Amino acid sequence: MDMVVILSTIAYVVYILIIAATIVLILSENRNPVRSLSWVLVLILIPVFGFVAYLIVGQYYRKQKIISKKSIRKVADRPIPEFDIEKIDTHVLSPQQLNLIKLLRRNNDAPAYRGNRIDVFTDGASTFDAMFTAIEQATKHIHIEFFIFGNDRISNRLRELLIKKARQGVRVRMIYDYFGSFKLNKAYLNSLREAGVYVRAFLPARFKIARTKINYRNHRKILVVDGIIGFTGGLNVADRYLYGNKLGMWRDTFVRIEGMAVQGLQTSFLIDWYFVEQKLITDPKYYPVHSVAGDNLVQIVTSGPDSDWENIMQGIMQAITTATRYVYIHTPYFIPPENILGAIQTASLSGVDVRLMVPAKSDAPLSDAATRTYLETVLESGARVFLYRDGFLHSKAIVIDDMVSTIGSANMDERSYNQNFEINAFIYDEQTAATLKSAFLKDMEHCTEITLDVWCSRSRWERFKESIARLFSPLM
Repeated sequence: MDMVVILSTIAYVVYILIIAATIVLILSENRNPVRSLSWVLVLILIPVFGFVAYLIVGQYYRKQKIISKKSIRKVADRPIPEFDIEKIDTHVLSPQQLNLIKLLRRNNDAPAYRGNRIDVFTDGASTFDAMFTAIEQATKHIHIEFFIFGNDRISNRLRELLIKKARQGVRVRMIYDYFGSFKLNKAYLNSLREAGVYVRAFLPARFKIARTKINYRNHRKILVVDGIIGFTGGLNVADRYLYGNKLGMWRDTFVRIEGMAVQGLQTSFLIDWYFVEQKLITDPKYYPVHSVAGDNLVQIVTSGPDSDWENIMQGIMQAITTATRYVYIHTPYFIPPENILGAIQTASLSGVDVRLMVPAKSDAPLSDAATRTYLETVLESGARVFLYRDGFLHSKAIVIDDMVSTIGSANMDERSYNQNFEINAFIYDEQTAATLKSAFLKDMEHCTEITLDVWCSRSRWERFKESIARLFSPLM
């Protein structure tokens, strides 16, 4: 019996030392203090679960560069011309636009591409129709990358179309996120590979739990056809956008791009392809010369653990901070870092018409609870908040002052800004802004606007539960 007690004591002491060492490691990484404190609290309050959770989703890989800068340069330094700010008539740009373009050029090496045409889609049916039409017309190559391929009706329609094009001799490359597309089975994947489609998973799970990078997911949505047509936005390949689910129909925003900005989407895909395949693709044929397709000026901006800066977040913060008339925000999850929250409050307190639209109910109850704790401070600053009730609002779109729009995969939360691999198009065009503004105002017809008095009248118990959820918000 004494031996059992001794062994138990030794085991307990060893475990405490491991927890203490993990806490020291977290603190020494000099992360965001709120995020570090959250992990420390989890390890202290629920040590066994907390330690396992830290091994799986808590390790900090940004400084290790999951995708190395050397790899990025190999793809980015391609023998083709790029349009940049020096070649743009800056007289037609406002100071706000010009400063934002410079920021994204410096923090992300994102060229400013001119001469683009932008088509905006706000429902699943039109989005899939446009993508499938482009794929059907492909003659050279198709590059497709999504967080979720659902292995459902629409995903299988896509599978059949990709198989058809591969058998016609079109080079098809597909990247799926291992975690997001967990429903894809061997039969689905094998049918693609047997037809000649090159399919790769992004960061597949490993058996060594201490080395897993499951927390770092590829949340990007990209389709490039023949290097001349590109798509990006927030939508995934899943039936919920066509037929709905228990939350109702999913409302999202996607863009079709023609013009030089497609090169930005192509570069992002090929960098990710180099990561999953370790094969460098720089052939100029993937970057055909584009004629002028429209009047849009576009930057394709990526972010993730491979970047030195929080690129998309910095761009959004800059755009909101410099707004003078209005800021309209769609986001399915609103768990903003302090600098984004401060930018929203500052803009609103400055007299800017700030409107935030979030779903009345999302697919993540814990995130919903955490989101509700942030709405009070937004309302206190004078911003207006709308709860979307006609299904699930999954759109990630922001429009500002009729001159800056951003559409992409990044949610307004810590995970998108710091952990996931994301992609957003920053668009400098009045027509695109007008389209997004109109869509936002139309969506308001399906919303309930909440007021500060009503919001503060919620029960203490409800608010306490939400506050507990907020403690875990940096970990979501």
